[in-house]
Amino acid sequence: MTEKIRWGILSTANIGRGRVIPAIQQSRNGRVLAVASRDLNRAKAFAEDLNIPRAYGSYEELIADPDIDAIYNPLPNSMHAEWSIRCAEAGKPTLCEKPLASNAAEAQKMVDAFASRDVLFAEAFMYRFHPQTQKVKALVDSGGVGQITVMSSAFSFAIRPGDDGNIRLSKPLAGGALMDVGCYCINVMRLMTGEEPQSAHAFANIGSETQVDETLTGALQFPSGAVGHFDCSLRTSFAHTYEIRGTTGRIRVAEAFVMPADKDVVIEHWEASGYSRITIAAANSYTLMVEDFADALIEGRPPKYAPSDGVANMKVIDMLVASLG
Repeated sequence: MTEKIRWGILSTANIGRGRVIPAIQQSRNGRVLAVASRDLNRAKAFAEDLNIPRAYGSYEELIADPDIDAIYNPLPNSMHAEWSIRCAEAGKPTLCEKPLASNAAEAQKMVDAFASRDVLFAEAFMYRFHPQTQKVKALVDSGGVGQITVMSSAFSFAIRPGDDGNIRLSKPLAGGALMDVGCYCINVMRLMTGEEPQSAHAFANIGSETQVDETLTGALQFPSGAVGHFDCSLRTSFAHTYEIRGTTGRIRVAEAFVMPADKDVVIEHWEASGYSRITIAAANSYTLMVEDFADALIEGRPPKYAPSDGVANMKVIDMLVASLG
């Protein structure tokens, strides 16, 4: 294995262009070797814009490239399973964009496909790698709020007027607020409590034209007695936050999931001894994520977060969707 992992990118998706590809290019242990699109001219233009050496006019060609060590899959949600499994069958380690699949059953098939071939696989929840998230988790685990009783979270943004072709608004592509941003709210509650919800219920505003949940609120109950509630939306002004309250303290994070790579962030912490603001130095969570995956390949170890976590997150999403009736 080379000391710099050579990445292939499936599709010219915006998340790749704006976030993940620059993160790989800035990483200490990876470089982007190729990009694929169903339109060769589109792939070539994309590759030229981002200084990517190779461009392919099909996903199959990229997967078959013997020089590619790892693949990043940012395809629409409904296509994650098919193309990730094809990567597994080709023996290509894959970092798949969140949410892992359209449902938990699909996600489990993906995990099984990689596990049965002993090929590395992970879900791209980048916020987990930021030092802010690591610090909050350490505070919680050391008793910084006592026993967690309530967690709340929100993640919303407003799709631009006229952008009705946005894949997030497509039911066939497994769009909707819960899948796109609500998955973060669920993930952080599971991460901080260290538990899996035993029950979940949701209410949603379903778009009359899109037929997806454009705004949704959900409630989760955990085995320890902790409860969680969250809201997510594709039609609401930008917010991404969470709060953890416990028997002896409280933690609030105002910039929770899409932390700026060039700006410090702050954790607010209330406990019996008083109030403190903890400043966390700027960091690129995307770069930290791709570096962990590349290190795992180079060092022959598992990624920091097991792919089974993606299945567990999808199970909660499935429960919430089922509750909508």
